[in-house]
Amino acid sequence: MGLMGPAIGGAIAYGLSAPPLVLFSSIIAGAAGASLGGPAGAYIASVLAVEIGKVVSKSTKLDIIVTPFVTILTGYVVAYFIGPVIADFMVVFGSWIEWATEQRPITMGIIVAALMGLALTAPISSAAIAIMLGLEGIAAGAATIGCSAQMIGFAVSSFRENKWGGLFAQGIGTSMLQVPNIVRHPLILIPPTVAGIVLAPIGTTLLILENNAAGAGMGTSGFVGQIMTITTMGASADVLVKIVLLHIVGPALLSLILSEYMRKKGWIKFGQMTIDTGGNNK
Repeated sequence: MGLMGPAIGGAIAYGLSAPPLVLFSSIIAGAAGASLGGPAGAYIASVLAVEIGKVVSKSTKLDIIVTPFVTILTGYVVAYFIGPVIADFMVVFGSWIEWATEQRPITMGIIVAALMGLALTAPISSAAIAIMLGLEGIAAGAATIGCSAQMIGFAVSSFRENKWGGLFAQGIGTSMLQVPNIVRHPLILIPPTVAGIVLAPIGTTLLILENNAAGAGMGTSGFVGQIMTITTMGASADVLVKIVLLHIVGPALLSLILSEYMRKKGWIKFGQMTIDTGGNNK
C-alpha cells in the first residue's frame, strides 16, 4: 500500500512515453500525490508532472538537474493544492456511505452497493473508504457485492472487445481500466452498476452475506473480498454458494444481459469498452 503512489507515478510516466529523467522523477511525484489525495491525487499529480517534465526535458544543458527538479516540483505543487480537495471529497463521500448504512436493509444495500461500486471503478480508493468507515456485517457485504459487480460486470460485458486478457485484468485486477472509456462513453457504466443494485438487496435480506472492513471495498480484486467474506462467515458450503451467486455468476449474467440489450439498441457500440492489457488480450 505504501508503494501505491510511486507505482502509479511510474506507470503513468511509462504510459505517456516519458523520457528516463521524467519517468524516474514521476515516481516521487506519484508518492506526493498519494500522500495528500490517495490514488486520485497520485493520478492527477503524476499526469501533470509528467507533461510539464516532458516540456522542459532536454531543453537546457543542465537537463539532469532541471528536468527532475521541475517534474518533482510540479508533482508536489499539484499534490499540495489538489490533494486536500480530493481528501475532503473522500470524507464527504464516506459520509454518504455512512448515512446509507443506517437505512433499512433493502435501501441500504442498494445505496451502499452503488456508491462503493462506483468508488471502486473511479480513481479513488473504495478500500480506504471501507476501512475509514469501519464497514462491517451486511453493510460490508453489500459493498462487496457492488464492487464485485463492477469488476465482473465490466470483465464479462467487454469480453468481445478485450477477450481473455481483459477478462482477467478487470475481473481479478481492477475495473479502473475502464475509466478512460467511461469518460468518453458514460453509458457503459450502467450494466455493472445496475447488477450491483439488483443483487445487493438480495445479499442483505435473503442470501445474507457479511464481510469486514478489509474486504468490503475490494470486490474480486485478488479475490480479497471473497477471502474476507469466508474469514467473516466461515468456509461452509452455504457461504461458498452465496459468494459464487452474488459476487460472480449474478453480476456476470445481469451485466451481460443488460449490455447486450444496450448494444442492440445502439447505446453501447463495439470498441467503446476496449482497454489496453499490454497486448495480451487475444
